[in-house]
Amino acid sequence: MLAGFLVAQSIVLADVKIGQPAPDFSGTDIQGNVHRLSNYRGKVVVIEAYNLDCPFCANHYKSGAMQALQSSVVSKGVVWLVVNSTHPGNPSYRKPDAARKEFAASGIKATAWIDDSSGALGRKYGLKTTPHLVVINQQGLVAYQGAIDDRPASSGDPRTARNYVRQAIEALMAGKPVPTAETKPYGCSVKYAE
Repeated sequence: MLAGFLVAQSIVLADVKIGQPAPDFSGTDIQGNVHRLSNYRGKVVVIEAYNLDCPFCANHYKSGAMQALQSSVVSKGVVWLVVNSTHPGNPSYRKPDAARKEFAASGIKATAWIDDSSGALGRKYGLKTTPHLVVINQQGLVAYQGAIDDRPASSGDPRTARNYVRQAIEALMAGKPVPTAETKPYGCSVKYAE
């Protein structure tokens, strides 16, 4: 059933291509600030499809693994954007006030949480699951897209996995090719409006 749902949804989602320009976007964060991809040229940018109600996503946060990775790379100049594309009619939708509380309570270390309740950014990037990550290089090209790691589990310590996003960021920061450029994302489906 889930596989059928994802296939049906993939028809309406864009598909970012490795080595191609990342689609520009403008998104408003939960503080009311506007973020445009074009403003981050020259920096590595991470887009993370997020929904803490998803057990796969929650495991990365409850273990502290995601915050540790965010903190590590943001301190080196990487822009990390948490994107919540959950539509307002879904119980997992967070109004900005609730999102700000969740951001603080979870200790999220991302640059910003983008409220994408319209689904525009998520659809533009073909975000299918939470988590689903896209890494954009300093020239604005898609360098990685897919799963956070090679451990599709909703429990246990994610730090024991091969983290594709960390590897991609480290390679880009060192001016080297990304070792694994694309994987299949895992997790819960993104809760777009129909």
